[in-house]
Amino acid sequence: MDLNTLLEREVGLSLHRILISGKKSQEGPSKIRIRPVQLKGELYFQCQETRGTKEFHKNLKKEELIVQIMGWMAQDFKQLQLESANGMGTVLVSKKGKVTVKWKACMNGTGQTLEALSHNRKKKYILEEGKPVAFLCDLGVMTQEGRIVHAKYDKFRQINRFLEFIEDILPKLPKDREITILDFGCGKSYLTFAMYYYFRELKSLDVRIIGLDLKEDVIETCNGLAVRYGFEKLKFYQGDIASFTGESKVDMVVTLHACDTATDFALAKAVAWGAEVILSVPCCQHELNRQIQCKELEPVLKYGILKERMAALVTDGLRAELLEHAGYETQILEFIDMEHTPKNLLIRAVKKREAGKDLPDELKKCMEFLHVQPTLASLLTDKEGDGC
Repeated sequence: MDLNTLLEREVGLSLHRILISGKKSQEGPSKIRIRPVQLKGELYFQCQETRGTKEFHKNLKKEELIVQIMGWMAQDFKQLQLESANGMGTVLVSKKGKVTVKWKACMNGTGQTLEALSHNRKKKYILEEGKPVAFLCDLGVMTQEGRIVHAKYDKFRQINRFLEFIEDILPKLPKDREITILDFGCGKSYLTFAMYYYFRELKSLDVRIIGLDLKEDVIETCNGLAVRYGFEKLKFYQGDIASFTGESKVDMVVTLHACDTATDFALAKAVAWGAEVILSVPCCQHELNRQIQCKELEPVLKYGILKERMAALVTDGLRAELLEHAGYETQILEFIDMEHTPKNLLIRAVKKREAGKDLPDELKKCMEFLHVQPTLASLLTDKEGDGC
């Protein structure tokens, strides 16, 4: 079997992927990946060309693709690997131009339909496209028909990403009683409404959520929306994180973009309550930027923007370690960028054990080396007061 015959037979709905590699010269792309895609109900083949550190894409019909591949293998590349529902093929081109085609059939191969191809290209979201959700419509993320507003698609992805983090920790929360969740710095409450909808409507769990923010007009708007949707156990209050005393036991604490040390007060509150789960997206880590000093790192720290970024990373790293010391299994995960800020790290902590008595020596040495004393460290080790 020759190359043209292989391509004529396998380039179609049964094709999974093609990888072309083994570049012969310095010119042109170094690698090409090909896969089938559906565009406006028709079958095309997307070619992804790697050129240096950049990727370029173009979509071709079957006939155009076969001509293009024949040219690439005749002039530019030495190897092609093809996978389809029917089997796997390998094409090798020798230095003298001899083309060898090897084929291994798959006995149980089945093709795919255009409908299936279309479905495979769509990510499965917890809040599905095409199913209107009242609060997303009112917040301008969805149309009344359930279509995602193009300008708000990042927000839609962000909300679903956040719900994925919650779904991961769902087994850690109680199922036999009311779950209490506190959302510090809730703002316009995209994610607060999404949490309530997820727990109550999708998971049928008994949940009570409290949103706290400093802005009176935001709180008034959010309470009005909660009443409108019939979210009876979702309440919003105006107040400061550090001075909040409205609850004695909380199961989950959420803090999204609480500025600077407000995040520390929220984390300390969560620890004092013995919260089973903490989800925090920190913001504006100014405190350690003012404190950090290190002679050995001065060649780096003298550049303001680098000092700012390093201070932010150190702040969140120490927060994670302090939560570990407080008895939590802690991860720092990548979160989708918010609409108005590039901050995209999420601290997820799950209660696992009793808190340690004294800070670990390596943590103390790290803070001493950088000459920093984070607020969270002071709050969690304050023995004279309640610390939060």
